[in-house]
Amino acid sequence: MNNKLRVGLVYGGKSGEHDVSLQTALAVIQALDFEKYEIKPFYITKYGDWVSGKAIRERIENKEQLLLQQEVTVENSRPSSVQALTPLFRTALEDQAGESAIDVMFPLLHGTFGEDGTIQGLFEMADIPYVGAGVLASAVGMDKVMMKKLFAEAGIAQCMYRYFTRYQWKQDASYYITEIEVTLGYPCFVKPANLGSSVGISKAGNREELIAAIEEALRFDRKVIVEEMVDGREIEVAVLGNDEPLASVPGEIVASNDFYDYRAKYVDGKSALVIPAEMPDAQKEEVRELALRAYAAIDGSGLSRVDFFLEKHNGQFLINEINTMPGFTPISMYPMLWQESGKSYQELLDDLIRFARERYNDKQQNQYVFDV
Repeated sequence: MNNKLRVGLVYGGKSGEHDVSLQTALAVIQALDFEKYEIKPFYITKYGDWVSGKAIRERIENKEQLLLQQEVTVENSRPSSVQALTPLFRTALEDQAGESAIDVMFPLLHGTFGEDGTIQGLFEMADIPYVGAGVLASAVGMDKVMMKKLFAEAGIAQCMYRYFTRYQWKQDASYYITEIEVTLGYPCFVKPANLGSSVGISKAGNREELIAAIEEALRFDRKVIVEEMVDGREIEVAVLGNDEPLASVPGEIVASNDFYDYRAKYVDGKSALVIPAEMPDAQKEEVRELALRAYAAIDGSGLSRVDFFLEKHNGQFLINEINTMPGFTPISMYPMLWQESGKSYQELLDDLIRFARERYNDKQQNQYVFDV
């Protein structure tokens, strides 16, 4: 009898962070304990097509095996939007013996359609336990504008910023250029409001670069956020748990490029991660407490990485953002912070799966039918 926990691993995705997701999925598969778990892979192509594969019962060695090309059939190679969900619901809800085929879903999707609450809503509708933040926290954690508004409500200091939509930019670009130059100045950073892994982010040092940066960001999202440049150290804290979350030791990123962009994160591997960050104990405790406050502000659960700037001229922490599905690649900060805090990669994955099931069981106490 197979007593292993059946984990549905969802990766890839219709997102600018598709390749990052593949790196994360490979790292997780190589770390999971196959004495405890059986993995059911769900690969989402760059076009949004779902491909399900046979159960994985041993480690795989390269990303190409994750593409499940041998599993593609006429039925699922280019499914409609409805057919695309069939592998998930059919396989997750019931196997041939009539028993649950998936005990918990583990989404390893970064960016849009994976980290933004959309797939979390799908899991909720399918009534399947899943790892990570819920619908609300995922959506807020993806939208940098809404995130910042909640941080402000929670009284957490942050840098100045401005934002606008694609429509607003087309209607009156000169207004937003002037507002940015007057309130933020140069240099400043331009970002898609809903994306991660530093995709689409540019540093602008003058008006020409600002316009080009905004056009670049609008390739990836309909909303853009522009932030003032902060002269500070980049400090990150990992948070883990549900109702009583824990914060890791803080770490520091020393970027190999002008700023910690996609290449610095995932390509050249030259950025230095200093763990734990070198700072007084009082500051370490302060930033850990701020991370927990940010986690609570978005109603976080499961896991998050919270990023801060430590201003050099006054020692104040400014929150940058929260990431509800941080990477698990070999050079990712999140698992390394927990390793330094005394929790191995394997233990971390065990905890995440356990927290997912605990949160699901807690939700079963909700009453959804009201009889007058």
